[in-house]
Amino acid sequence: MEILPFLVWPFVASLILTGIHAYLGVHVVERGVIFVDLALAQIAALGATIAILIGMDPHGQGAYWLSLAFTFIGAAIFAFARTRRGHIPQEAFIGIAYAVASAAAILAMSKATGETEHLKDMLVGNILAVDRHEVIKTAILYGAIGIFHYIFRHKFLLISTNPAEAEARGMSIRFWDFLFYASFGFVVTSSVAIAGVLLVFCYLIVPSVGAMLFADRVGRRLAIGWTMGTLVSALGVYFSVLMDLPTGAAIVCTFGAVLVVMFFIHLL
Repeated sequence: MEILPFLVWPFVASLILTGIHAYLGVHVVERGVIFVDLALAQIAALGATIAILIGMDPHGQGAYWLSLAFTFIGAAIFAFARTRRGHIPQEAFIGIAYAVASAAAILAMSKATGETEHLKDMLVGNILAVDRHEVIKTAILYGAIGIFHYIFRHKFLLISTNPAEAEARGMSIRFWDFLFYASFGFVVTSSVAIAGVLLVFCYLIVPSVGAMLFADRVGRRLAIGWTMGTLVSALGVYFSVLMDLPTGAAIVCTFGAVLVVMFFIHLL
């Protein structure tokens, strides 16, 4: 099939997304902050909108770094939003941040008359448009973040699964939360530009939820999540070619279908 060579890099990109997001998804689900990627993505979009308003090239490095700076601000907010007594759910602060960032982006976009299409692309994404250079750059970035998380894996995992124990050991919860959300912001800012919010959300949450149906230990969850993400990516790309469908949407729907199958297998 003549189209297959054009799907190689989008498929490789989907595998890279699977690798980092399935891991981060384990932490996100354990922390109970399911919609944190949506909030950070919207905050990044707000930063991109501000960059356009002040005359930056939406595709340039300046806009990227300003968008990332806004994401770091969001990371700091989420890190300090964890209350000691837990009487206010952290997800509530995340939802508020998402709503405010969305409204602010709408206000800013009303003044950015010429580049709103770029902002739409940032949220919707187009994984078919990725090329070899972008895939390699993303792989290097995610590899560096993966190494960072591997070095401090015990601290991140303890805070995600048992924050009370981490605090009892003298760990600064807010400091490590900031490092987690800041590194997460690096991933989200890059991933959303490639694949869009919906697909990134699926890569983050669905493999982790599917793995939790069959495993309790983190290592097994990661193995199941990575396997699921790889198979779903292959199936989604295949179905998109077979039925002439948008690749991103096909992968999202395949994620949903596979998760339903896994749930019924879990019930047996």
